[in-house]
Amino acid sequence: MRMPYMPGSMPPNALGHGMSPASTPKMPYSPHSQVSTPSKIDPTQIPRPIAERSVIIFETRQGGQAAIPPAASSEFIVKDTGNCSPRLMRCTMNQIPCTGDLLTTSGMPLALLVQPFSLPHPSEEPIQVRDPMPAVYFFLIDVSMNALNTGSTAAACSAIFQALSDLPEGPQTMVGIATFDSAIHFYSLKRAQQQARLEAKEEAANRAAVLAQPVMVVPAAKEKKVECAAVLVHTVVVVPEAAATPSSSLFLAAPSVPIRRKKTKKKPLMLIVPDIQDVYTPFQTDLILPILECRENLEQLLESIPNMFGNNRVADSAFGAAMKAAFLAIKSTGGKLLVFQSGRSNISMADKEAHKLLQPVDKNLKTMALEFAEYQVCVDVFLTTQSYVDIASISVVPNTTGGRVYYYYPFSALSDPAKLFNDLRWNISRPQGFEAVMRVRCSQGLQVQDYLGSFCKRVPTDVDLPAIDSDKAIMVTFKHNDKFQENSECSFQVIMLYMEAIFFHQVSSLVIFSSQLGGLAWEFRQRVLASGFVGGKVRDQVTSTCINILQSYRKYCASVSSSGQLILPEALKLLPLYALALTKSIGLRNDGRLDDRSYWASIVSSISVVLAVPLVFPRMIALHDLILREDDESLVPTPLTLNSENIRDDGVYFMENGEDGLLYVGNSVHPAILEQLFGVSSLAAVPNQLVLEQFDNELSRKVNEVVNEIRRQRCSYLRLRLCKKGDPSGDFLRSLLVEDKAPGSLSYVEFLVHVHRQIQSKLT
Repeated sequence: MRMPYMPGSMPPNALGHGMSPASTPKMPYSPHSQVSTPSKIDPTQIPRPIAERSVIIFETRQGGQAAIPPAASSEFIVKDTGNCSPRLMRCTMNQIPCTGDLLTTSGMPLALLVQPFSLPHPSEEPIQVRDPMPAVYFFLIDVSMNALNTGSTAAACSAIFQALSDLPEGPQTMVGIATFDSAIHFYSLKRAQQQARLEAKEEAANRAAVLAQPVMVVPAAKEKKVECAAVLVHTVVVVPEAAATPSSSLFLAAPSVPIRRKKTKKKPLMLIVPDIQDVYTPFQTDLILPILECRENLEQLLESIPNMFGNNRVADSAFGAAMKAAFLAIKSTGGKLLVFQSGRSNISMADKEAHKLLQPVDKNLKTMALEFAEYQVCVDVFLTTQSYVDIASISVVPNTTGGRVYYYYPFSALSDPAKLFNDLRWNISRPQGFEAVMRVRCSQGLQVQDYLGSFCKRVPTDVDLPAIDSDKAIMVTFKHNDKFQENSECSFQVIMLYMEAIFFHQVSSLVIFSSQLGGLAWEFRQRVLASGFVGGKVRDQVTSTCINILQSYRKYCASVSSSGQLILPEALKLLPLYALALTKSIGLRNDGRLDDRSYWASIVSSISVVLAVPLVFPRMIALHDLILREDDESLVPTPLTLNSENIRDDGVYFMENGEDGLLYVGNSVHPAILEQLFGVSSLAAVPNQLVLEQFDNELSRKVNEVVNEIRRQRCSYLRLRLCKKGDPSGDFLRSLLVEDKAPGSLSYVEFLVHVHRQIQSKLT
């Protein structure tokens, strides 16, 4: 199936003041668009992302030079002609200033975004490598009273049970499991396995004993027909009716050995660790086993855990101590620790610092995270919660060990188990490597300045990654230490040593070339969003950076033009729009929940370019008119402009940002549309906890196809939320319409006016 395009590509130059669209130049580096004076800005002519309609065939080198990569949000097929695929590495500049002064003058960041396990286009041939090496997977499940009452424990056990089939096959795939509330409960799968083997041996011995013992004569029964089942030897002896006389005798094995009973489920031995201040593992070898040997016992345990703790009244949760204990269980092997947590940990292993906004409170977690990374343990945390859980503290461990946080708030036992399962399934089945070490080299004249992402860095030159997967990216920033020779090529090389195949490490080397330029006629794609804005007053920093970049272009690169024109170079057309969208994003808004903002900050630290764009600038499409579209169009409709003018009260719309899918239903939607999509004819009857069903009609089928295709594009199941006009959910969707004016923020047109005035002020 062809992947539809995502928003983010450049529209044609149709903004020239006194210039027709056809005459507007489209050169690689120097073209620019002009927006007329602020009082004459036409909202229909300002730059916006558009969707392309054809697949781009991109050759990485053309004419002996590195080719300018296509937009990350476009659909393209890479043909390797001597340069690295832009899916694997992208530079913020396709042409590098020759000196540090020029770089400073530009106001642009010089950085490289590395995504070593990026998924290829379906039409691209994969690199031939050996089969991946199976890892150790340890599951840690919250069984406190809150987790049980909300259905989180049952959902976690069900997700793990279903995902076992997606674990890497082979005798070296190891698994382990533990649960926790105020104490930690380990389970010896080996003991259950040994018990099953012992019973099998006893059964075989009993059967042999039966066959070997002498027989005895038993008087025949009085009935004319006698049936007797010798259970141990699986035979049925029938006395014929003619032979069933009072003097008949029947030879049976003496019942001096036990009769075989129905096979019962053998639960693994539970081993409780009550001391959470000084945690330990009860056994060193019994807690993780090859899945081929213990899968049946593990499945039986997962089925029984919700009932086993069904009457649990322990409300405390020893989250940190449980992670430390699970780490000790897999410390000798490394691997993945998958934690299912329902509420905020209220039992700590250490004292907590005073609360700071969006900053970790539990200082012990950072120490634990560094220890986990040292022993190649990657931690992923699945938060199924209905209250505040302090993600700022929890995310420290995943972000340091190459993992991530999965956030389900408010958790619904009706609609969220499907997403929980799909997230877990993708987590363990996606392309990934383990025990990785990465180093970046560059041409003389540059040096690595810093690394940004989810990893541990113990030495300045290398990055340690207990795990690296296809969803993770690492930002590498550079600085000048010498002057380049003009018109030569600058190269960047990424070398990664990682465990991928059985018993061997693989070295992956990625090389990308960029041209060096004496002036400032460089290109800057959408990557300004990934430049790493941190600290206080972030929104002001975003706006200032946007203004400084455009002012530098206007001052040093643009041809002489009227001061009443806002000049936007071809590659920077969307910079003001994306900068405005970033200032309105959930992570930078003061009215957002602390956990929502902390979660946003945790995922952007290692997000890829492809997923960064929708996270900041969502995609919105109309669903009510899908059946009116032509069959030859792409599966996903052309995105709508993110303003309220495009939302009709009688329409149904779908907005997605790569994490969540918001289904907005207007107050005047026709009952027939509601019936086709939701199976009800009244908006009030549509359930808030939405589970998208497919009904037997064309509109429902097309909507499901669109949603599933977007899920495939994002490699995310997308948590669906119903939004209605007039209630908080509808207000939330409207807050994501970045072109509209909102309390404390400007509309897109007003922002362009503000940027233009600030540039004029700097120039004068």
